Amino acid sequence: MIEKRKIQQIKESISYLWHLPMVQVFVPDRLYLKLQYRNYFGKALNLDNPVTYNEKIQWLKLYDRKPEYTQMVDKYEVKNYIKKTIGADFLIPLLGVYNNFDDIDFAVLPDQFVLKPNHTSGDVYICRDKSTIDYQQLRKDVNGWMKRRYYWVHREWPYKNVKPRIICEKFISEENEVPDDYKVLCFNGVAKLIVVHMDRFGNHQKDFYDKEWHKTGITQYYEPSNWTHEKPHKFDKMIELSETLARDMSHVRIDWFIVQDKLYFGEITFYQGSGLEPFENENDDMLLGNFIKLPLKT
Repeated sequence: MIEKRKIQQIKESISYLWHLPMVQVFVPDRLYLKLQYRNYFGKALNLDNPVTYNEKIQWLKLYDRKPEYTQMVDKYEVKNYIKKTIGADFLIPLLGVYNNFDDIDFAVLPDQFVLKPNHTSGDVYICRDKSTIDYQQLRKDVNGWMKRRYYWVHREWPYKNVKPRIICEKFISEENEVPDDYKVLCFNGVAKLIVVHMDRFGNHQKDFYDKEWHKTGITQYYEPSNWTHEKPHKFDKMIELSETLARDMSHVRIDWFIVQDKLYFGEITFYQGSGLEPFENENDDMLLGNFIKLPLKT
């Protein structure tokens, strides 16, 4: 599994060459996705009759383009969407929103906080002690975030028109550690799988559970743990809210944290792993693919 991840990381590095300006201008989305998919999986992408989970994710990028998706992937604007749909009580407290690094007044921020861009995926800075900040390096990192145009990397359409910003949130934690991340996979409005991510900035592990909280044998990209998690106290509420947010969508992932017995919304993701993370068992790619009933093209 570790060797497969190394190969995957090499393929990811190669894929970044494809969003150079020349590629952006001359390679349309459909061809780009076909080339990228072959690079990752070593086989052709079937967009005319997709059957696997990863194939259907690529199809959804191209043909399920509802305008409201842009607000939902924007880590700042989605907060307004959450307030209107399930309520502000589930939001991680927002400490600030900025257009560039120089707008951030670190003097007024608490000793612990989290910085991240609103328009990308995977970029984050967790501050546990403000006195240890390397401001020169942080400026470099944040400026790099602001230059990214995440849409071009994997052609995830909802990100294309997100206005880049930096958001600062409260650092929610258990004993000063990053909490486990619960990702609820919903298919046509129904939650079917919960993916638990542990130690995301260390020995990252990932387990799949079904809706009855039975640990499955599904393995994708990260190693699974060797134990079974206790069912979260807020599990039923997490599922209820996930299905509320997933209503009228073919497939979406709703992320949550549970800290000090309080449920916090994380983010909305339409393309789990951008449809480029292979399963250890290809039958699981088919299994999850069968869960997705594709909509009419938009």
